[in-house]
Amino acid sequence: MTTRWLTSEEQRAWRAYIAATHLLEDAIDRQLQQDAGMPHLYYSILANLSEAPDRQLRMTDLAEKSKITRSRLTYAVSRLEKDGLVRRENCKWDGRGSIAALTDEGMAVLERTAPGHVETVRASLFDHLSKEQVGQLEEIFAQVAGALAEEGSRPTPDEVPWRRRSTPPCS
Repeated sequence: MTTRWLTSEEQRAWRAYIAATHLLEDAIDRQLQQDAGMPHLYYSILANLSEAPDRQLRMTDLAEKSKITRSRLTYAVSRLEKDGLVRRENCKWDGRGSIAALTDEGMAVLERTAPGHVETVRASLFDHLSKEQVGQLEEIFAQVAGALAEEGSRPTPDEVPWRRRSTPPCS
């Protein structure tokens, strides 16, 4: 198989993307540490739970949404549970499964932190783009995400731990 090396233009685009995503993630982490004492991953877990029905998700589904291993999620949820922001419950349909639920205190932290988070995202990203560029950015990343999510390109459960499924979802 012949390696399809990146062209000079592709290499510049790739490196610009990597630099921007690292700097953006750093800016978001700094803001969330300052305002809420938590990293972006923990905020994302709270946000995912806030958008779920009854503000709860099966841990396996939350790991997949967060794109992290179940062991890393377990550690993060334990920390959030210790802080009173999340609680774990047993799954009614599967004795082996558990559910993460956003507490009222967790929702309050999310609501208090969200304005600063949105302002950081706006100031770090969208304030530097024209309306047309925002549309292009959406189009580009929707296309990339769609291509990566296609069935043929999806990794098997053995390749990606958060894709492993067990029994039916809990209710």
